[in-house]
Amino acid sequence: MDERIQRLNGIAQQGDIDAFYNIIREDVKLLEHIDEFPFVDTPLHISASAGHFPFSYEMMILKPSFVNKRNPDGYTPIYLALLNGHTKMVRQLLQHNADLVRVKGRECMTPLHYAATTIGRKGLTHSYYEAKRKDYLALLEIFLSVCPDSITDLTTRNETALHISLKNNNLEAFKFLVGWLLRKSPYWKKILEQKDVEGNTVLHIAVSRNQTLAVSHLLALGRRFVNIEKNLGAKTALDILDEQRRRRVDNSEMRDILDRAGALTASSRPTVTSSHEHYLRLPGSCERKKIIFIGNQVIKRITDEKRNALLVVAALLVTVSYQAVITPPGGLWQDDLFEPNTTDVLRRSPDDRFKLNITAPHRAGSATARRTDAFATFMIFNSIIFLSSIATMAALVPLDGIVGMYLVGFSVYLCFGYISSLMIITQAPDWLARIVIFSPVIIIVGAANVWLVWIERRRIKSEEE
Repeated sequence: MDERIQRLNGIAQQGDIDAFYNIIREDVKLLEHIDEFPFVDTPLHISASAGHFPFSYEMMILKPSFVNKRNPDGYTPIYLALLNGHTKMVRQLLQHNADLVRVKGRECMTPLHYAATTIGRKGLTHSYYEAKRKDYLALLEIFLSVCPDSITDLTTRNETALHISLKNNNLEAFKFLVGWLLRKSPYWKKILEQKDVEGNTVLHIAVSRNQTLAVSHLLALGRRFVNIEKNLGAKTALDILDEQRRRRVDNSEMRDILDRAGALTASSRPTVTSSHEHYLRLPGSCERKKIIFIGNQVIKRITDEKRNALLVVAALLVTVSYQAVITPPGGLWQDDLFEPNTTDVLRRSPDDRFKLNITAPHRAGSATARRTDAFATFMIFNSIIFLSSIATMAALVPLDGIVGMYLVGFSVYLCFGYISSLMIITQAPDWLARIVIFSPVIIIVGAANVWLVWIERRRIKSEEE
C-alpha cells in the first residue's frame, strides 16, 4: 500500500493522468485509503503545489473531500497553489468551484487572507514585487467577485483580510479592500470596526505600526472610526500614539491627523453603560419601533433561489393587476357624453316588446361596467393583489443605500400611477385627481427629509460615542 501511495505521489508531481489511471487499476480504493488519514499530502496537494491544473481538476472531481483536507503543515491544496505562485491555476480552479475562496487552512487562513499578505511582504526584491503586484491585486478582485462574503471570513485571531494586509505592511492591498468595501458591501462600517482577539480594529493596527497613509485613508471616511476602544486595555488610537511618544517614536504627523479628526483618550471618552444594565431598563419608544423590522430577519432566512422565484411571481402579479386597471372588463368608453341620450337603436326584449336604449352619461376612458357591483368587486381584489405584490417586492429586495431609495421612489410613483388610472376608469372628480397628482411629490420630499434627519442624528450620536 505504501509503495503504491509513493508511486501515486510521484505521478501527481508529474501531473500524468494516464499513469494515475494505470495505478488505479491495481487498487480501485487507493484514493479512499488516502482519504482515511486526517492530515495527509493528497495527490491534489502535490499536483496543486506543482501547478498541474488538469490533474488537480481531475482529483477535485474524483475526490471532492481532498479540497478541504489539510496536510501535516495545516495547508489546503488551494493554499499551496498560491504559496508556490501558481495564480493562473487558481483562477482556472475558481471557474469550476467558487467555494474554494472560503476554504480554510492553517489558523483558518483563506486564499483571500493569503492574497492580502503577499504584496509588499518583507524580503521581496523590488523586481519581484513589481512583477507580482498587479497579479495579486487581480486575484483579490477575482476572489471578491466570485464570493463577496469571503470579506467577512476571520482567522483564529479574529482577523479580517484588512487586518492581515496592515500587519504585513501591504498598504496597497488594504486600500484596494477598503475601496471594494465602500463600493460593494452594505456592511462596510461593521467590517472596518471588526476587532481581533486583542480588541484592535484596523485603525489601531495602522496607528501602532505608524502607517500614516492607512490612517488618513480611514479617517477620510468619517470621524466614527477614531475613538473606538480596545477590548483589552481599553485604549483608543490616541492612547497607542501617546505610548509611542513616551518611547520617543516620532509620530508627529500621525498626531496631527488624529487631532484634526477629534481623537480622544480612553479617559476622556464618556462612560458607556454596561450591556446588562441596558437590559434591566424598559425599552424606549425608538427601541420598540425596531419590532417593525422583525420581518427582515425572516426574509434573511430565505434562500436566493426562493427569493428569485418570489420576485418573479410578485413582478408577474404587478404586471397583470396593472394591466387589468388599464384595460378593465367590458372595455372603455371612447367618447364623452354628459347628458342622457335616447338613441335610435332598438332592441327586442324577451317579452317581444320594444324598448328604447338609454345611454348613461360618461367620459372617454371610463369603464363601461363601472356602475355594476361585479366591477367594484373586481377592482377591490385587483387593487389588493397589486399593492400586496409591491409590498412583497419591497420586502425581498434590500433597501440599503441610494439604490434602495430609488426603488422606494419608483414603487411609490407606480402605486400612484395605478391609483390615477383607477380614478380615470371610475370617473372620479377632477379635484381628487389634482390631489393624487401632487401627493407623490409631497410624500417623496417628506420621506427624503425624514431620512436625512435620521442620518444626521445617527452621525451625531456616533460622534458622541
